[in-house]
Amino acid sequence: MTLDNRAHHDPLRPAAKATGEPAERAVFARNMARQREIYGEPLGDRIRRMQTVLGVSQARLADGLGLSTAMLSQLVSARRVKIGDPAVLARMALLDRYVRRLSPGEQVRAEELLAHVKQSRPHLGMPGSAAPRDPAEMLRAVAEPAQLAAAASVLGPRFPAIAELLRRAAVTSSDRRSG
Repeated sequence: MTLDNRAHHDPLRPAAKATGEPAERAVFARNMARQREIYGEPLGDRIRRMQTVLGVSQARLADGLGLSTAMLSQLVSARRVKIGDPAVLARMALLDRYVRRLSPGEQVRAEELLAHVKQSRPHLGMPGSAAPRDPAEMLRAVAEPAQLAAAASVLGPRFPAIAELLRRAAVTSSDRRSG
């Protein structure tokens, strides 16, 4: 019987921790190893890193990811192994990528970022997904035309091919039809 199932059968039993009974410790260790295998690290480590960088509670992070606080807590404590909802998993991956790219001490507007992530519709890039294939379309999905044009002018001298892609992406579909 897995720890997940046991928790449902005996709601009065306290949540397992690494210091619990030998059987519970074994399940905890197995769940942590499984998370490491699936996600590259235990989800508790990933979630705590995001909380620390963003300066938010587990409840606020859960809301931003579109997940219940209880579910996030179960994932952190390895009482649950996997994230079942692909949209939640994609939002977590998106947020994690953003957090990992920040420079140490860099200020972040956590509320704005979490609101953006919550409303995003990221995809996991799985075969057959409805991901846009056009790079310009993907760039337009993350930045306004003026931002793309500004980035093109900054990158132009050193990276002309990237600058050209940014310039093409900055031209909206309505600009192309009228031009």
